[in-house]
Amino acid sequence: MDEEKKIPEQLEQKPVEPKPLPVKKPKPKKDPRAKLYKPSQMLIMSSSPHLSTVDSVSRIMWTVIVALIPAVGMSVYYFGWAAIFMIVTCVAAALVTEALLNKLKGEAFTIKDGSAAITGLLLALTLPPSFDLSSAIIGVVFAIAVGKHIFGGLGYNIFNPALLGRAFLQASFPVAITTWTNPRTLVDAVSTATPLGGFKFEKLTTTFMDLLYGNTGGCLGETSAIVIIAGGLFLIIKKYADWRIPVSYLGTVFIFGGIFWLLNPSDYPSPWFHLFSGGLMLGAFFMATDMVTSPITPKGAWIFGVGAGILLVVIRLFGGLPEGVMYSILLMNAVTPLINRYTRPKYFGEPRA
Repeated sequence: MDEEKKIPEQLEQKPVEPKPLPVKKPKPKKDPRAKLYKPSQMLIMSSSPHLSTVDSVSRIMWTVIVALIPAVGMSVYYFGWAAIFMIVTCVAAALVTEALLNKLKGEAFTIKDGSAAITGLLLALTLPPSFDLSSAIIGVVFAIAVGKHIFGGLGYNIFNPALLGRAFLQASFPVAITTWTNPRTLVDAVSTATPLGGFKFEKLTTTFMDLLYGNTGGCLGETSAIVIIAGGLFLIIKKYADWRIPVSYLGTVFIFGGIFWLLNPSDYPSPWFHLFSGGLMLGAFFMATDMVTSPITPKGAWIFGVGAGILLVVIRLFGGLPEGVMYSILLMNAVTPLINRYTRPKYFGEPRA
């Protein structure tokens, strides 16, 4: 009986569920305006920010380093291994200091963006080739730690970190940082005077060609004005540097320094001497144009350059130091927030104060 009962159960068939019919998805309708307008001509509605660019912080920083390669090459040509040791030491110290501070602050490593490398490279170019490497490392640590990270990191610093590190070394090692060597000399004992120092203290003149090509004593970044100008023009073409700052800076030095030269040519140098001697070209194209520490408005850029130029001429002619590029830029960095505040363009509909 049990077997007979199982047979009907086995013969029972489960109901087959019908398969759903395939649904055809409607094709998206093409915008008829696409045939009339190119994508660049169409109005796209989106939220801010409305500016798009392929540039980034790392791209800009590494481009600046590329623009400095000719100046680095000329410094190696004139000062040999001393220049190589100084540049490699400063850049390596900057990268290590940046990584250690990132670790201590518990933030992501930022050595890849190139900001630390450019600080170390610029500081190296502001030092004489005979400067002690251990002292240079101290200056780099100060530049990264105090000049950059104490303010909150990249984008928040008030002063140019490389120049702040150089100012620290100027105050800490005044004799060593003003001891210069002759170009193409590997012996540190052979010292010389810079063109600015020679004219200020002994009224010695330097030929224009030596100033142009850098065959003079001085910092690594004073080796050749022509290659620094080429690198600076490259940054201006790439729009990584505001052309108004170097034009107003150099123009003010030329005009203001030329006035004193016309009044007394025997006591004051010519305007051409002002332009091509010292670290003016390096400061005008690579330090004064720093996006973080320079004004963001066109009118502010003119004020910044004119102010730095006046300060430079005053320091060179009437100060105790033969050079004043570093201090002229740092002092203008200090008033940059004020310049931005009073040169801000009015927005549409803003009432008068």
